[in-house]
Amino acid sequence: MKKSQLTTLCYIEQDEAYLMLHRIKKKEDVNQGKWIGVGGHFEQGESPEECLLREVKEETGFILTSYIFRGIVTFCYGSCCEYMCLYTANAYEGTLKECNEGILEWVKKKDLFQKELWEGDRIFLKLLENAEPFFSLKLIYDENQNLKQAVLNGSCLDLETYITKK
Repeated sequence: MKKSQLTTLCYIEQDEAYLMLHRIKKKEDVNQGKWIGVGGHFEQGESPEECLLREVKEETGFILTSYIFRGIVTFCYGSCCEYMCLYTANAYEGTLKECNEGILEWVKKKDLFQKELWEGDRIFLKLLENAEPFFSLKLIYDENQNLKQAVLNGSCLDLETYITKK
């Protein structure tokens, strides 16, 4: 079995929009073509907050000045398991820069679910939209990247309720 991965993901908010990264620049990218928040893998010895701040600065040029730890998302796919610390942020300093992983774009929250998103992302984005308190979400994908099961705070979810397009 492959080693577990630790990552962060942040949805930066401004004017009823999230800063989204359309992943179209990296070769052999598991997120190829998808719209996701910004973040990435922990470096040795980093805390979740240190990883968050470093990754956001690297990908956007922004220095976060206000952020909230919203939940833990566990992704299971094949022989891999990823534990992602999910954040939202609503204040930052700096100027948006070009990202080498994709195109950064402010996407209105009302339009977000029309974008090409991971099925599981639709679940936690709805939890964020509904101001769900800190949560633990486990997402299990099959070998074809289809979401097979979602467990929120220990209870299985009805996938049809969460993953349909808005």
